[in-house]
Amino acid sequence: MLYRRHLRIKVLQALYSWYTGSAEDLGSGEKQLLQSVNKIYELFIWQLSFIIELRRFADVRMEENKQKFYPTDEDLKPRLNFIQNKVLLALEQNLDFKRKDAAFKTNWGSEEGIVRKFFNELKEKDFYNAYLLNENLSLEDDKRFLIKLVDLLLADFDLLKSFYEEKSVHYTDGYDLVNILLIKFIDTVSSDFISGSLLPDIYKSENGSGEEDMQFLKRLYRHVITRDEELAEILKLKTNNWDYERVPMMDIILLKMAIIEFQEMETVPVKVTLNEYIELAKYFSTPNSKTFVNGVLDRLIREFKEEGKIKKIGRGLVE
Repeated sequence: MLYRRHLRIKVLQALYSWYTGSAEDLGSGEKQLLQSVNKIYELFIWQLSFIIELRRFADVRMEENKQKFYPTDEDLKPRLNFIQNKVLLALEQNLDFKRKDAAFKTNWGSEEGIVRKFFNELKEKDFYNAYLLNENLSLEDDKRFLIKLVDLLLADFDLLKSFYEEKSVHYTDGYDLVNILLIKFIDTVSSDFISGSLLPDIYKSENGSGEEDMQFLKRLYRHVITRDEELAEILKLKTNNWDYERVPMMDIILLKMAIIEFQEMETVPVKVTLNEYIELAKYFSTPNSKTFVNGVLDRLIREFKEEGKIKKIGRGLVE
């Protein structure tokens, strides 16, 4: 589920905590890193359960409206598109979701106020009312509606954010990312998704075990720390036009991570590593960091190639 860029960001955050003294030792730091990744998946299940709970709430509300003393025609003949959403009904019956939902102990029973407020806001949205009026819904229509629900309403629903903030700081940090993962997941749901289908795991891999990406995460974190002095010396030689001690810490961490990928991640192409860390510098460091990181890494790649210090397996991984 998580792409390598997401894992790099998690390692970057964990290393920043390490260098600023937040982690007690290597083992505890790694444990916190893995926990932060696992919490993303936990929040993913919570968000799925919230949308399912929203469907259930709408279903109950429709039945209650039918029991009014003076029900309207709309109360007696409500439009059922949302409560019959094919994706949500399939998820409710999915055994893997049920297992994970129970394992993470999601429970919206005492949070009906959050669900009600969200539903009331949803009813005011044009895309919701347009969806209700569609008389020939396909699975793709149901998916597009849910994607809009997440993107246009769930992403900025502050009451839900506050609820998660009280549960875990990891939930708060991962909220935006999880909504992106929700959209990606919904987009992949097909008619083959049945009760026995498995939800995507937090780690992506070719064989489905997730072991390769987990090892990438742990290795990148550990080796930056264990090779710290060596990496610092390499960078001091390549930053002679700058005062090394005045280079932003985030830039230094990004460069150390890139060196580990060049020299130790045999299956990651050099060009991928270069592009990834330039992008991370743009988003997580100073306005000048993108150019600085690009320049240093270009020089390192040329030197490492000449010295045979880039170890890659497979054709096309060095260029």
